[in-house]
Amino acid sequence: MMKCLLITSESAEVLFHWTDAEFQQKITQQYGASQEADQSPPAFEDSINTLFAPIIISCSTMVDRLGDSYACFTTENDHTYVLHQFDECLYIAVNGDGEEGEDDLRRKIYALKKMIEVLFGMVTLSSNLLRRELRPQDTEQRTRLWKHLQGLLETYSHLRANDQSFLVEAVERLIHPTLCEQCIEFLERRLVQQLNSSGERAGEEVLHAFILVHTKLLAFYSSRNASTLTTSDLLALIIMVQNMYPSNMDLDDPGTEDVESTCGSGPDIFYTPEPSPTGGSLPSNSSDRPEMLGTPLFEFVDPDIQMAEDTLQTLEAPPHDPLIPRRVFLEVSLKEGLYPMMPHSMYCLPLWPGITLVLLTKIPNSAVAMSVYMFLEVFAKLEKRLNEGQAGSAASKGQPALHEIRNKLDKFIKALVPSDIQSSQLQHAWTGFKNQAFTRGGSGFNRELIPLCVSMKTELCRVYRQCFLTESHAGPHAAAQRLSPGLQERAQAMVQEKLLDWKDFLLVKSKRNITMVSYPLDFPGLIHFICVDRSTGQMIAPSINVTDRTTSELGKGPLAHFIKSKVWDLVRTTRRYLQKGYSTVTLRDGDYYFCHFLWFENETGYKLEAVDLPILPDDSAPIGMLAWDYYRKLLRYYSKSHQGEVVRCYELLTVHLGVIPTECILQHCKLLASKLWEPSRNPLL
Repeated sequence: MMKCLLITSESAEVLFHWTDAEFQQKITQQYGASQEADQSPPAFEDSINTLFAPIIISCSTMVDRLGDSYACFTTENDHTYVLHQFDECLYIAVNGDGEEGEDDLRRKIYALKKMIEVLFGMVTLSSNLLRRELRPQDTEQRTRLWKHLQGLLETYSHLRANDQSFLVEAVERLIHPTLCEQCIEFLERRLVQQLNSSGERAGEEVLHAFILVHTKLLAFYSSRNASTLTTSDLLALIIMVQNMYPSNMDLDDPGTEDVESTCGSGPDIFYTPEPSPTGGSLPSNSSDRPEMLGTPLFEFVDPDIQMAEDTLQTLEAPPHDPLIPRRVFLEVSLKEGLYPMMPHSMYCLPLWPGITLVLLTKIPNSAVAMSVYMFLEVFAKLEKRLNEGQAGSAASKGQPALHEIRNKLDKFIKALVPSDIQSSQLQHAWTGFKNQAFTRGGSGFNRELIPLCVSMKTELCRVYRQCFLTESHAGPHAAAQRLSPGLQERAQAMVQEKLLDWKDFLLVKSKRNITMVSYPLDFPGLIHFICVDRSTGQMIAPSINVTDRTTSELGKGPLAHFIKSKVWDLVRTTRRYLQKGYSTVTLRDGDYYFCHFLWFENETGYKLEAVDLPILPDDSAPIGMLAWDYYRKLLRYYSKSHQGEVVRCYELLTVHLGVIPTECILQHCKLLASKLWEPSRNPLL
C-alpha cells in the first residue's frame, strides 16, 4: 500500500499525519533498527519528521531562493510525492502502490484542507493560530483531534473509491418523487416549524434539515431566511456523517432475487404503504403492521432482508454522543454579500443504521463572525495593495471608507468588552494601527502598515476562535447553547414515525436507486452513464454495487469489477481533458466506447453555443466541487457573454459496447440527455 499524508510547518514541525499500516511498519522498522540495543525506539511522529525533513527543508530553500518549488516528483522506487503549500503549511501526499496518481493525491490534499476549513473556520486564515489548533500542546487532545481527521480522510478515500457521487463530486438523491415530496413537506410544516417555535432551542434556529440514506439524499429543506447550502459544504457534511455512522453495505446487501423484485421494469411505479397510526409508534416487525391495500409491487418478506436489518440493529453505536452538536463552518450567501466559513451547529441524529437526520442551526452570536470576516477582508485587501507598492489613497481605493471602518471596528471592540471574550490584544493592535495610519505623526498608508495589517488579521481570527471554537470544544456555556436533549429526541422520534414503514424499502432503494432495466431497450449497447447538473451539483446514474453476493447490471465478479474500474478511469481521463480545455471527449478502449460531454443551456432548456474553456496549469486545484468548485467558476466565466440570462451547466459520461456504430452512440447520448431531464422523470425535486 505505502500511503501517507502529512501536514508540516515551515520549521518541519509535524502538524498532522496519516499513514497506512504498511507505511507505518516500514518507518518503524527503518528507524527502530538504527537504535542502540539499550535505547527505546523513537516516537512514530519523530520518525516521520526525520524521514520528511530533507524534503521540507529543500522546499523552503527553493521558495526562499527561487520563489517557487516543486509540486510533484517520483522516486527511483516508484513512490509518487505531491506537495502543496497553503500559506505556511506544507501538505505532502505519498503513494507507493501505483493506485493513486498525481491528480488523486492532489485531490486528497484539497479534500483534507476542505475538511479542516469546515472544522476550524476562519482560524485557517491565520497560519499561526492554525498551527496551534492542529497541534495542541495537550497530547491527549492532539491524539483525539488527529484520529478524527484521520477518520475523515479514510472515510473520504473509501467513498471516492466506491461511491459514484464522490467520484464525480455531486450529490445523489433517492428517486421516489412522491416520498421525497412528502418528506420535504414534513420537514417544513412539522419538524422545522416545531423546533423553531420551541422554547428549548436556546436561541438556535434550524436553517437546514435533511435526511440521508447512506450517502444519498432523501429529502432536503431550507428555511426561508436560510442561505443556499453549497454542494461543496453538503459533500463535506456527508463525509462527516459517514465518519460518525459508517454504512456497512455488505450487511444490508439483498440477494439478487430481492433486487429484481424491488427494481421493477419501470422507473415511475412505486409501492406506497399505508401510513402508520399517528397515536404511538409501531414495532418494526412486519407482522404487526396494518394490512396493505391492493397488491404491493415491493414487499419485504424475505428472511434474508429481515436478517440483514436485525444484524444492522445490533451494530455498536459510535462513541460520539449524537445529542452533542458539532460546530461546522459553512458558506453563507446573503444580499449583503458572500460570507465563507460562518459558524453553524450540526446535529446528526441516527434514525436506523444507514438512515440519519441532520439539522444545521444558526447560533445566537453568528453575527460576530460576519463582522470579523468583513474586517479581515478590509485588512487583507489593504495588505495586498501595500505589497504591490501602492500607497496613500491608492492603497485604500475600492474599499469602504476607512473612516467608516474605523468607527465600526471601534464599536465592535467596545461591544466585546462586557463579554467573556479577551479583546485586549485586538484593542492593542488596533490602537497601533490607528496611530500609524490616521494620526498626523503617523506614517500614513505605506509599507510600514503591512506588519500591522498582519497583526490585525491574527487578532481578529483569535477573537473568532474564542467565540466559536473554544465554546464548541470545552466552553462553559456549550451545554446551554444548543437544542435541548429532549427536543432532539422528539425530533428523532417524529421522523422515525414518519419513515417507519419505509425504512426497509429505503435501505434497498439506496443501493438500486436507478437500474439499467429499461435503458437497453431504448439505447442498445449502453452499459453505464453518469449525468450531472453542475448548476445544482446533483447527479443521476445507475447504481454500481460490486459485491460477491449480488449480480448487478454490470454483471458479477471480475466483469463487474472490470467495468467499474473503467468508469473510474473514464472520469480521471475526462478531468485531464477538461483541464486542457476540451468539453467533448470520445475514445475507444478495447471492447468499449467512452463519451464525455459538457455543455450549457438556458433556463428554457435551449442549448447554448460552445465556447473555448479556460486551460488550467498542471498544478492547479483538481477539477471538482468538493474542495474547489471548478464548475461554479466555469459558469461565471461562461455567463460573462450571456448577461441577464440564467445559464445552466450539464455533464454526461457514457459507456457503450464498442460494436455499436459511432453515429448511433452520439445519437444515444443526445437522446439520453434530453430524456433524463424530462419533468415526469426528473428526480431532482
